[in-house]
Amino acid sequence: MSDAVRLEPHEIALLGDGPRAAVTVAVVDLHLRGLAEADRPGTVRRGIGDAVDGPRPLSPLAEAVHARLREPAGPGTLVKDPDIRLALALMRIPLAEAGLLRYPLLGPTRAARRHIRDLRRTRPLPAGRHGLSHDDRLLAVALHGEPALRLLVPRFALRAGLVRRAEVGGKDLLKHSPRGTGGGYGGYSYCGGGGGGGGGE
Repeated sequence: MSDAVRLEPHEIALLGDGPRAAVTVAVVDLHLRGLAEADRPGTVRRGIGDAVDGPRPLSPLAEAVHARLREPAGPGTLVKDPDIRLALALMRIPLAEAGLLRYPLLGPTRAARRHIRDLRRTRPLPAGRHGLSHDDRLLAVALHGEPALRLLVPRFALRAGLVRRAEVGGKDLLKHSPRGTGGGYGGYSYCGGGGGGGGGE
């Protein structure tokens, strides 16, 4: 993989765990900017924030997700939306050209998988959410998936259907433990700028 390739968190998530992970990163990006809020259980709706409230402009994928949120939608619905699928397809083109996705099925190449593993190892899950920038939070979600969501945006992630509700013996564990565990997604080769603290929970 070329060292000149610079990936954004949603691209990292796509390489690491596929389209749903990329859409999840886009939803979290919108939430941190105040552009997305949890609605009915398991759905997201538009917020009232400002699109410029972040370290950089919205990605085309985040713009497509935001446009779809004219009506509340769950993660599964978002991934199936034609405009969002188009944004994901367009994301894949430069990744394939950079040798990170192989034709014709567009799965990650061996080099991409190795790079993702290295980045997960060198950038572990943060110990907490305080003091993290907008970019730091997106990176953690791209790299570590559900554990990062439960740590960094636990209430939003649960209400929006981005994480599974953990129940044992009929009890909701997340009511007692704000830092539940879960599976991850994502990989990372992120060279973004610093910047904005992002929205809170």
